[in-house]
Amino acid sequence: MTSPNPAWKRIDSFSGQNPKPRHGHRGIAPPTKGDIPTGCAAFGFATDGTKVLVFGGMVEYGKYSSELMELNPAKWEWKKLKPRASRNSTVPCARLGHSLTFADGKYYLFGGLANDSKDPKQNIPRYLNDLYSLECKTSSSMWDQPVARGTPPIARESHTCIYHLGQLDCRPKLIIYGGMNGNRLGDLWCFYLDFSQWTQITPSGIIPQPRSLHTSVVLGHRMFVFGGWVPLVSSEDRFTNEKEWKCTNTLSAYNLGRI
Repeated sequence: MTSPNPAWKRIDSFSGQNPKPRHGHRGIAPPTKGDIPTGCAAFGFATDGTKVLVFGGMVEYGKYSSELMELNPAKWEWKKLKPRASRNSTVPCARLGHSLTFADGKYYLFGGLANDSKDPKQNIPRYLNDLYSLECKTSSSMWDQPVARGTPPIARESHTCIYHLGQLDCRPKLIIYGGMNGNRLGDLWCFYLDFSQWTQITPSGIIPQPRSLHTSVVLGHRMFVFGGWVPLVSSEDRFTNEKEWKCTNTLSAYNLGRI
């Protein structure tokens, strides 16, 4: 039975060794089997309700992954997938900080950060704004790159991407918010899946600070944005001269019924 007044409780008493500080992680309780993936951070994670897909992430400093893993939660069994590329596409490069979103029967991969150095000990960062779709079937899987209309968002990592079916127009769309490409970003973008078209959204109301490493979820026809890293500057600077940043616990909501 769910408590009528849920509340956070800090755990101060425990036994065993304490894990090292970290970010970009996820956690599950049950033991798993199969092709258990290498530990990594800042990976893409999405589910269609029956299986979980994990793509990419940072294995260690300068070494990024391009592996696609599937978890069957009914058996808690991992399987490594090797999708081929369509005739007009390539397979995505290794990356971290990207988004992976299940929408309208397919998985969509957007953006992230790649390392263009052949030596993993050296880091030549390259921000990405490429968009891939993945059709994941029982017998085979395939990567494709939609031919998109309009101007795409600038390259970024550590953003969020959610799926929403329009309340008024009933059009399926992806909503990209925030991230970073050297500075924190606060822009809002819509990708219409039916027309493969990018459109930048100009929101009204109390605009939240630009941010990265936040979370975004959809409840009804509102997108809730929580936390992340935000610039430590005054509002007059408009966040263009970012030199320091801080972690925030602010919560904002955007009415998706307007798009």
